Amino acid sequence: MTKTQILCQGAEALLTLDASNQIVKKHRIKKSYRLPLIDKKLRSRRTRSEAKLLEKSSKLIPIPRIIKIDEKEQTIELEYIQGKKLSEHLDSLPNSIEICKTIGKQIALLHNKDIIHGDLTTSNMILADAQVKSSLNPSKQPSASHSDLSNNKLYFIDFGLSFTSQKIEDKAVDLHLIKQALEAKHFNHYKEFFDAILQGYTSASVNSKEILERLRKVEQRGRYKDKY
Repeated sequence: MTKTQILCQGAEALLTLDASNQIVKKHRIKKSYRLPLIDKKLRSRRTRSEAKLLEKSSKLIPIPRIIKIDEKEQTIELEYIQGKKLSEHLDSLPNSIEICKTIGKQIALLHNKDIIHGDLTTSNMILADAQVKSSLNPSKQPSASHSDLSNNKLYFIDFGLSFTSQKIEDKAVDLHLIKQALEAKHFNHYKEFFDAILQGYTSASVNSKEILERLRKVEQRGRYKDKY
């Protein structure tokens, strides 16, 4: 008998794990406040868009491999990555600074191809053992050309809010999101963690100077709003 486990449920999607074959299924949730036909078209379109971005991103950084896409049912099946959710372990890992540099590098690799993740938090990153082969297809594991952490691979997950954009502003806001996430979840170390992310980002970005200048303006706008 198939044993299905709910991994998490958000406002937009339900994630379940099929324990029999270690496949994660992401199903976009119906919205009762929308007309059924419009709701179905929106969910199908967003499923298709996310799948395309996952496919494109998989050529750049480690992400879970797509197993199946079903636009009719608004579902995406992905390989299950066993490992540590970074939000729960980053503070205690001995190589946390190197991991943060890798986070920055991987964000830059996405931005170089105009991919905006849109939800950069350590909850959407998994540190997986590089030696553990996928039970689905060992040959599809990310190669050493992806940001290598010696014994671990850093996977970005949940591209549900991702989109493509050439705008410097969108890339700066993406970086601002991870800074806010670090400050909220890893407040004891967020400054050194974010500095390491920026180091990694600068080392891999094709136009980091312009993006980081815009990031400072984004942060200034935020501070100005906080006064009122």
